[in-house]
Amino acid sequence: MPSSITGPTISFLTETNMNTQQNFADLLGRILISAIFLLAGLQKIGGYEATQGYMAAMGVPGAMLPLVIALEVGGALAIVAGYRTRLFAFLLAGFSIVSALLFHRALGDQMQFIMFMKNLAMAGGFLFLVARGAGDWSLDTRRERQVAPARGHS
Repeated sequence: MPSSITGPTISFLTETNMNTQQNFADLLGRILISAIFLLAGLQKIGGYEATQGYMAAMGVPGAMLPLVIALEVGGALAIVAGYRTRLFAFLLAGFSIVSALLFHRALGDQMQFIMFMKNLAMAGGFLFLVARGAGDWSLDTRRERQVAPARGHS
């Protein structure tokens, strides 16, 4: 590091780098946690009748499939964009837990146990979003920054 950069400048550069890293991690985390829901929702559209049959076999009315698809696809896209993140994260956390209990309750089967635990882990990740929000690189933060100055001028 050049000797002319000292004191507060180093602190600022380090803080800026940390903010960028945190913002990137927030965005990447939102993309990664949402990807499985986006893909699953799109696959349900392609295999609509088969998915309805599977749901019915598990005791879930197939008529709920449009709501499931809307939540998976719409919720995933909202999380990636950071739009109403806390709401959609809460809904997807609940969906993950309910899905685990309905579809992966045969815990004696190793694969079902893994799927059950995966759903709980995803719910945990979504609850972090409920607690923290989407981060700076999000539509939520953009909206908050636009609304905050307007409130100050009232």
